[in-house]
Amino acid sequence: MSANPAAITTIQGRAIPLPGNDIDTDRIIPARYLRSVTFEGLGTEVFKDERFNDDGSKTDHPFNDAKYEGAAILIAGRNFGCGSSREHAPQAIMRFGIKAIIGESFAEIFAGNCTSIGIPLCTTDEATIAGLHKLVQSDPQVEFTIDLEAKTVSYRDKTISIDMNPAARTALLAGTWNTLDELLQNEAAIEEVHRRLPSFV
Repeated sequence: MSANPAAITTIQGRAIPLPGNDIDTDRIIPARYLRSVTFEGLGTEVFKDERFNDDGSKTDHPFNDAKYEGAAILIAGRNFGCGSSREHAPQAIMRFGIKAIIGESFAEIFAGNCTSIGIPLCTTDEATIAGLHKLVQSDPQVEFTIDLEAKTVSYRDKTISIDMNPAARTALLAGTWNTLDELLQNEAAIEEVHRRLPSFV
């Protein structure tokens, strides 16, 4: 286990089920929110157009359901996060309170954006995902533990295997997932290389 305080080895908590495949980033956070100068406040806008009717009343979307309030793990479907590459989508999910996502598969750019803000993405087969959806729908209080080192998800007396992108898993376990932070920590070395490079001006 890494001594790096930024290392992410386990995620624990209840889950929120979100059945359906090919849920794209425009559904996760509508395009009009891309005008935001910062990501602050995006958590309340996640799935905005699906969670609210035109008159402002709430729909029966899982993110509105009180029984899933406080959930730390999202259980999605196949090809979650497809569509545009907007960073706002994982930011909105994270700011809603989600710390990890389990799904059948994820869009590549969305996956990279999740890793860069410390959200582990775990994959398993379609039947297992369907079973997890049913489990959480019937018992929203069930607690899960995602172990990135063992590549497992445990709940009650059961443990299932998961898969992860190897590079993402390594970065999360080592605490090197924040690429911007890594860049800033090496600012002096970068400046030294810049001084040694020939000028083309």
